Amino acid sequence: MKKITINTLKNQKNKTPITMITAYDGLFAKLFDDYVDMILVGDSLNMSFGCENDTLSVNLDTMIYHTKAVCRGAKKSFVVCDMPFGSYTNKKQAIQNASRVYQETDANAVKIEGGKNRAKIVKALTKNSIAVLGHIGLMPQFARSEGGYIIKGKNELSKKELIKDALAIQKAGAFAIVIEGVKDDVAKEITQVLEIPTIGIGAGVDVDGQVLVWSDMFGFFEEFKPKFVKKYLDGAKLIKEATKEYVQDVQNKKFPTKEFSYG
Repeated sequence: MKKITINTLKNQKNKTPITMITAYDGLFAKLFDDYVDMILVGDSLNMSFGCENDTLSVNLDTMIYHTKAVCRGAKKSFVVCDMPFGSYTNKKQAIQNASRVYQETDANAVKIEGGKNRAKIVKALTKNSIAVLGHIGLMPQFARSEGGYIIKGKNELSKKELIKDALAIQKAGAFAIVIEGVKDDVAKEITQVLEIPTIGIGAGVDVDGQVLVWSDMFGFFEEFKPKFVKKYLDGAKLIKEATKEYVQDVQNKKFPTKEFSYG
């Protein structure tokens, strides 16, 4: 099974849409690996599995732990580690922390949130042989300072700023850019302007690929469902029903039977 590379992904622009999904452990990474191009070890794990209100409190040690596990399970997919909030506030810190990710895991790249204000950091990383996936538009690490999760590209000024952000990150050396929570027509225009692939989440179909959080798309996260999430499985319902059946079997002494016992 051939490992997907940056060149593979770049060559998919305007051709085969890139498929990306989050994973936080080796078990699910192994399940996804035969099908998707990319696996993102997202800081979304702080909300999905840490039951926190946002992504901000997850730290680098936690991200490295989960990235190591995902890399053990993913043999084909291109693995990206989300750099957590506060881990890349300046070039020196970013290089130090992203180098830790490369040294301690088999991640193929790191993801950085921010536009032209983060271009110098992206350039510093790429100059030091660390591949960077950019992220513009609605950025979860900015949600608290912006007063919530705000859709971008609703007016001409916002569109122009997003295009400037995308071009700055491309020029800084990013191999691709995630576009989140951006009006469809604006995401399409950004994609047409860029030479590198765009991966959308809540940004319509006219991008070069899509990414979703696995616990959202498989129905395990029940607190809320974003508008852009298609639920491919009612996972929470299935787990609850199976757990209920297990409890009933144990309480009624239907499990374990001789089939599941050492006689």
